[in-house]
Amino acid sequence: MLLRPGQWPKNLVVLLALLDPALMDWRAAGRLGVAVGAFVIAASAVYVLNDIADRERDRASRTKRHRPIAAGRVTPRTAALLGVLLLGVLAVIVGDALTTWWPLLVYLPLNLAYSFGLKHVPLVDLFVVAAGFVLRLVQGYTTVGARPPGWLVLCVLSVCLLLVLGKRRHELLAGEAAHRPSLAGYNQHLVDALLVLTAAATLVTYLAYAATVSATGLLTVPCALFALFRYLQVVFVDSGGGNPVSVLLRDRVLLVNAALWLLLLEGSQLHG
Repeated sequence: MLLRPGQWPKNLVVLLALLDPALMDWRAAGRLGVAVGAFVIAASAVYVLNDIADRERDRASRTKRHRPIAAGRVTPRTAALLGVLLLGVLAVIVGDALTTWWPLLVYLPLNLAYSFGLKHVPLVDLFVVAAGFVLRLVQGYTTVGARPPGWLVLCVLSVCLLLVLGKRRHELLAGEAAHRPSLAGYNQHLVDALLVLTAAATLVTYLAYAATVSATGLLTVPCALFALFRYLQVVFVDSGGGNPVSVLLRDRVLLVNAALWLLLLEGSQLHG
């Protein structure tokens, strides 16, 4: 679909602000719900404009040639009008509260720059995608008038780099270089090394974050470590990772582990 609802769960990163018990109340939850909706609209607008720009390249891809614009089911003009409409809705939501919505306002031009050029620059493409998730995290905290923990910011950055690298590895193995020119700047050896390095960075930053949560926050570290092991198993053994959202939401092992992690984290914060 043109608005890619299958990718909307990415915007739930905004809700990570609720990991802080001090921010958990109905008013904050309502504001965060609006922030999630705003990011859904912003991301959808970016997807629409990206598909307009990439329609010729998408037609040459086995997996992306069925997208509405590439397949000819939606004209570029109609898609552009939809994109403008979505941006108009965002303008109404943001209004004059620029200091509250600055992460969203940075996200839009950054991702448009990604769609129209930065995604073709090796390594830079990884960090731009990961930065989009960091901005979602920051938006969640800004929406409720708080600042995100620095270690959590770095952990989210590391996790997202890990997921994007897993996707790049899958694309390399699938021979998608024609559709994604930035793959010319990667090979499997480099991506595998970066995956291991980023997994280590994820663990270190999570350790630092967990240690600041409470005296018992480190109890959640085994779950985080297991999640890393499982994801690397999916990438290296199963040659998966091409759709990070699908891996995170459909892998039963990861889902059970995530539920246990959440219970331990909330318990450590409430009783630490």
